Amino acid sequence: MRLTKYFIPTLREIPAEAEVVSHKAMLRAGMIKKLASGIYDYLPLGLKAIRKAENIIRKNMDSSGAIEILMPSVQPAEMWEESGRWSYYGKELLRIKDRHDRNFCFGPTHEEVTTDIVRSFITSYKQLPINLYQIQTKFRDEVRPRFGLMRGREFIMKDAYSFDVDDAGANVSYGKMRDAYRRIFDDCGLRYTMVEADSGAIGGSYSHEFMVLADTGEDSVISSDRGGYAANLEKAVCADNWEEWNEVVLPAEEKETPNTRTVEELAAFLGVPVIKILKAMIVNVDGRFYCFLVRGDHELNLAKVKNFFGAPSAELASYDDIAEQTGGAPAGFIGPAGLKIEIYADYAVRAMKNVVMGANIKDLHIINANLGRDFEVKAFGDYRNAIEGDTCPADGGKYVLTRGIEVGHIFKLGTKYSESMNAVYLDREGKRNPMIMGCYGIGVTRVVAASIEQNHDEKGIIWPVQLAPFEVVIVSLNPNEQAVADLSETIYKELSGLGLDVMYDDRDERAGVKFTDAELVGYPVRVAIGKKSLSEGNVEVTVRRTGETVAVKKEDCISTVMEILEKLR
Repeated sequence: MRLTKYFIPTLREIPAEAEVVSHKAMLRAGMIKKLASGIYDYLPLGLKAIRKAENIIRKNMDSSGAIEILMPSVQPAEMWEESGRWSYYGKELLRIKDRHDRNFCFGPTHEEVTTDIVRSFITSYKQLPINLYQIQTKFRDEVRPRFGLMRGREFIMKDAYSFDVDDAGANVSYGKMRDAYRRIFDDCGLRYTMVEADSGAIGGSYSHEFMVLADTGEDSVISSDRGGYAANLEKAVCADNWEEWNEVVLPAEEKETPNTRTVEELAAFLGVPVIKILKAMIVNVDGRFYCFLVRGDHELNLAKVKNFFGAPSAELASYDDIAEQTGGAPAGFIGPAGLKIEIYADYAVRAMKNVVMGANIKDLHIINANLGRDFEVKAFGDYRNAIEGDTCPADGGKYVLTRGIEVGHIFKLGTKYSESMNAVYLDREGKRNPMIMGCYGIGVTRVVAASIEQNHDEKGIIWPVQLAPFEVVIVSLNPNEQAVADLSETIYKELSGLGLDVMYDDRDERAGVKFTDAELVGYPVRVAIGKKSLSEGNVEVTVRRTGETVAVKKEDCISTVMEILEKLR
């Protein structure tokens, strides 16, 4: 491709809207353009990178035995009502009406549609197992879309759905997808880890996420320093290993604590450590209210609360609901004493003594409060976020916190959808049984963004060869010199003939401009052909990742470039 005939609208300045590295780099390199909040145009460079990721995914999905299909983006509400998710999914589901006032949605995922396909055509155990997948545009109406393609509202996703006769078969299908995902992310040149995860709105019995490790990642990955366990923050298990504090129980006492709404403000005002404070939170669990207690330096994990109750939703109560449940107390002054709702506490609370807790009255706390005397708890459990240094219950190691970007998620769904939608098969005895399902997603556009988060410097993108829109750029430094133009043309055609995506920068621009653009876009290999070096029979070959530049005889240019690319793969 000749750059004078191509479209790469690079930017010299970092757009004000850009927040993270990939967002800045993709805008500056002319890969994307914002159309609306969380919705982007994919410009030529961006689309080429996305297509390369799709091809890697497609190759590995096909080799695993999955079969590609394509389903509509717009789905009728009836299917979502049949599965029970029409009201459950929440505001992320973009609901629309057609001209006949019938309800539809723009699909964020396709469990219902795939289940409908399979139940329509598969009736016997002899036709199972089967795994159907697609690569298609999805829409999720994020409350706060941000970070460019990392958390957009419209995005490209690969989603697959397996159907089996029993749990053993479903485990085999799950394992095939797990292995396929490892090959996919290996082939994309990504550094990643697989972690246990919460299943969220998709549902199912268990799931794993694939996290690209990057300091700029918005997700927290908790892992044991002994290497035996890894999970995302929502899922990471906390041990019940707290020893009771060795303190003499003191008399409880009320203290005026004006304008101390946060734990930090309260601790500073009373001159006590944060761990002496008992945080009480009112949680709305699918319309019913509960109080949860955690230590002052810990954070409540709403995903664990939701899973504990097996509820579709769990969220912190509104200010009005808090006042109603506490007899008028504002947030920041809530305590467990005197509440009429059930109270649950994290394991760490059981070990605490002489704590500070809210008195359910504005500007008032109770000091030296103690479990059993001043407040009661219905049950203790794991209701908080794990933190660095916690003991891992799986292998006894210490938790380490790293940052990651979720690029893939696999779920064992069980019969959640097959039972509600009557996707059944006849077994050998002619008995009807629900199919056992699995669901497997990869954020294709997020893979591209995550690769940039992991591979960049202050000059721009450093593409892994596998995802690079163009593997090589030919930079003609003196395009008006016939010898330079002829050799540039020859090398361009020879490399292109070997199946590489090659960009030929034939613009009449200064060398500095061309080099700057090449580093910004991130071509893995740059071949510079100029009058001076050519007079000595040489061309200059530069590796973007290392910055190393070598002078190569013009007749050795092709073999040298191919060797470099092979080493970079």
